[in-house]
Order: sequence, then C-alpha cells, then structure tokens
Amino acid sequence: MANAAQARQATNDEKRGRGGAKTVRLSKVYGTGDMAVRVLDEVSVEFPDGRFTAIMGPSGAGKSTLMHCVAGLDAATSGQVYVGDQELGALSDRALTRLRRERIGFVFQAFNLLPTLTARDNITLPMTLAGTSPDREWFDTVVRVLKLGERLTHRPSELSGGQQQRVALARALVTRPRIVFADEPTGNLDSRTGAEVLTLLREAVDDLGQTVAMVTHDPVAAARADAVVFLADGRIVDVMDAPTPDRVLDRMRGLGDHS
Repeated sequence: MANAAQARQATNDEKRGRGGAKTVRLSKVYGTGDMAVRVLDEVSVEFPDGRFTAIMGPSGAGKSTLMHCVAGLDAATSGQVYVGDQELGALSDRALTRLRRERIGFVFQAFNLLPTLTARDNITLPMTLAGTSPDREWFDTVVRVLKLGERLTHRPSELSGGQQQRVALARALVTRPRIVFADEPTGNLDSRTGAEVLTLLREAVDDLGQTVAMVTHDPVAAARADAVVFLADGRIVDVMDAPTPDRVLDRMRGLGDHS
C-alpha cells in the first residue's frame, strides 16, 4: 500500500508543475470620475499549483470580477495577473485568446454544451476550434475519472444535469489547463448532483493534479477546497486553510453575509 501511495504521489507531482495563477496589487475600476466604482482594490492572491481554492464573500464583494480578471476575460485597471509565469497584461489580444483557449478551463452554472454535438464532440470542441487534437491518453484519463465512458455518444438532451456538468468539466480539463475556474458550478443543481460535481472537482485536483479556483456562496461547497479566500469590498480580508462548513459559515457571518 505504501508503494502504491508513493507511486500515486510521484505521478501527481509529475502532472503538477504547470504553475497556478496569482495577482499582484490587482485593481479593477469601472467608470470614470464621479461615476467610478472600484470593484477590486489592490488584491494580491495566489491560486497555488495543484490546489483547490474557493473564493467567497458577500454580494458585490468582487468575487466574479476577480475570477474574470485572472481568467483573462476582463482587463485589470492596474496591477498584474499571472497564469503560470505569463503576465496577462503583456499579451496581445491574439495571444490572450490563445492562452485562454489552451491554458484556462471554465466551468459555469450553465453547462454551455452544444445540443447537436455528442458528449465526445462537446469535450473536444475547444481543440477542434483550435485545429488541434486531444492527447489520447489524457482524454481517456479524464473520461475515466469523470465516469463518462458510456456516455460519449450521447447528446446533452440524453444526459442528466450531473452528467452534463461532467461533460462540461471534461471539456475544461481536456486541454490540460494551468487552472480551471468554476463559477458557482453547483448553483443550478440539486444537492445530490451538486455534491457529485464537488467530488469531481476534488478528484481533478487529487487524481489529475489540476489547479482549481471556485467562486461559491455555499459553505459546504467551500469546505471541499484546500483553502478559502474571503473578499469584502474588493479586498482580501482573510484566507482560511483546511476549511470546514461551520468555520466558513461563521466567517461569512462576520462579513455581514446572511444568505
């Protein structure tokens, strides 16, 4: 058993090393003059390689804006954003598009699957658009971990909500991204299916060496992460390691969030 555990750890270490993501004094301001709204205020935070980080905070705290800036979906007003060793502000629009396609995975509440495509074709769609082919061994590994082997020929209408979210997660993982961003990935799911998706994200970190950052309002979901970053009024106010639902809920109450 010890040898098996050591072998698994070595495999995970080899899979890791792709670099996580981080921000350095990141600020985001919308509007100008008297109408300016500072959504993020000099936020410096790390999403470590091979770790699962949850992002929490009251409504309007800047959670989604932080995720969008780190994912390259929105430009920083000031400060730096790094994905691996690449600073996003130094990239051209074309290079940024390529980085998002090849190095960043997305999982959202809406599954965003194309109804006319099979599960297999939905999973490989980013690579099809890029004119590349998936690594067969990695594709098979992702499909096995997410238990989609018998569903690859099915279209979204033939899949349950949980299965559709598995396909969306597989699509996010198949390009071997440096980091996967999950924005309320269980928000549209019942509690059982939501728990299943959280387990899959946890397994993506533990078994595939993936880096995951998840925005959530749910203390139970956040407790599946390795650490929780708390935002309030556009600033980092706390980072909790080894979270539990009760500790997360107490911290959120301390921030004035009673949702």
